[in-house]
Amino acid sequence: MDYQLKALYYEIGGQETINQLVNAFYPRVYADKELRPLFEGDMEEIKRKQKLFLPQFLGGPALYSQEFGPPAMRQRHLPFKITQTKAKRWLHCMKEAFEEIGLYEQPAGKAFYERLTQVAAIMVNSPDEAE
Repeated sequence: MDYQLKALYYEIGGQETINQLVNAFYPRVYADKELRPLFEGDMEEIKRKQKLFLPQFLGGPALYSQEFGPPAMRQRHLPFKITQTKAKRWLHCMKEAFEEIGLYEQPAGKAFYERLTQVAAIMVNSPDEAE
């Protein structure tokens, strides 16, 4: 099924599901030694911003823009060195969070995750370093 953006926010369960996902995701990111440096600052504040951004990303209320202006996520992430490997690690943490809350098994959840894989690819701004 091809989900329209506005429907996707509601199909996944709205803000309640977003909150569960964010709460399952960020402890994984902060526990990852490669990703942790990309997430400077207080985890609770970062979670709060993500809880504002994701509804807008999925066609729901524009909560993030109301407080911070246009998301411009690629531009906001340019100061951070994001490699293909880090993008894959980020997606791995996200997939685990989706699975933990039972979102990955839902068709709308899979559509949401697919959108995030596209975003992860766009965020890559640095080559992987040779081992």
